[in-house]
Amino acid sequence: MMLPLALTLGDPSGIGPELTLAAWRAQGHPFAVFGCAALLRSFAPEDVPIAAVANVAEAAATFPHALPVIDIPLPAPALPGTPDLANAAATIAWIEAAVTACQNGDAAALVTNPINKKVLKDGAAFAFPGHTEFLAHLTGAARPVMMLAGPDLRVVPVTIHIPLSDVPRALTADLLEETIRVTATGLARDLGLSSPRIAVAGLNPHAGEGGAMGHEDAMLIAPVLDRLRAEGMTLSGPLPADTMFHARARAGYDVAVCMYHDQALIPIKTLNFEDGVNVTLGLPIIRTSPDHGTAYDIAGKGIADPRSLMAAIAMAGDMAQARWP
Repeated sequence: MMLPLALTLGDPSGIGPELTLAAWRAQGHPFAVFGCAALLRSFAPEDVPIAAVANVAEAAATFPHALPVIDIPLPAPALPGTPDLANAAATIAWIEAAVTACQNGDAAALVTNPINKKVLKDGAAFAFPGHTEFLAHLTGAARPVMMLAGPDLRVVPVTIHIPLSDVPRALTADLLEETIRVTATGLARDLGLSSPRIAVAGLNPHAGEGGAMGHEDAMLIAPVLDRLRAEGMTLSGPLPADTMFHARARAGYDVAVCMYHDQALIPIKTLNFEDGVNVTLGLPIIRTSPDHGTAYDIAGKGIADPRSLMAAIAMAGDMAQARWP
């Protein structure tokens, strides 16, 4: 029987607590929550009992009857929609404890509710751009890769949270090659795609159109793809991004590697906005997350959509089953 998942509560003033309660009600793959039991009790209706447990091992037996929580209390009340810097250190501690559980083999995979990086920086000197970089630091991963996945599409951006004007300088042959290698390895190891079909977008309109609209596609991207094809990888590209994402084109590949943030995220969020999942490839542990933020504007109102978190839990369970059948 597979181990429970480790699920972090995320920003305590965001929608993470109410999404977590909804995910438990769905009774999917068992998970242990790393968070504050008192906070969850304040949100939980009478038919959702909260049970503090000592470790992840207790979670599997507890899960069918109550939401199991490894309790790391908050120092200050968490008001929906109003983050408190005093709670930043506890939010970070939840992530650290959940990662340790995965590293120790106590939990099958990590699922993270969304955090607010500025709150963590201002409240606890959080020194990382986001979850992904922090998880790479905690696990010693050299090159984490962000993949967004949904029922209709998987995408990987090579460059991520940088201005569009910086993309041509940031996009290097080494970065592109490492991203493709980590993507191929992750799809094979964790999704059971032994020879994944990878479509690679060009940087410029029409993939440069023979140099008429830029030289990066022919001079930088194409040589990397040729080199990896010679090793046996199944790659197509560089392809014009404007014709890569219709239904017939998507049928020809398993993942699209894109050159910058919006090139990847616009199509996935158009096709799978409610149930997209953020997956971090290249870590020694499995990590998934819902593909949305803290949503302070609707926190505590009972209208947050739990489908992305539920999809992240389901995908984490499937990936763990593939990695450790």
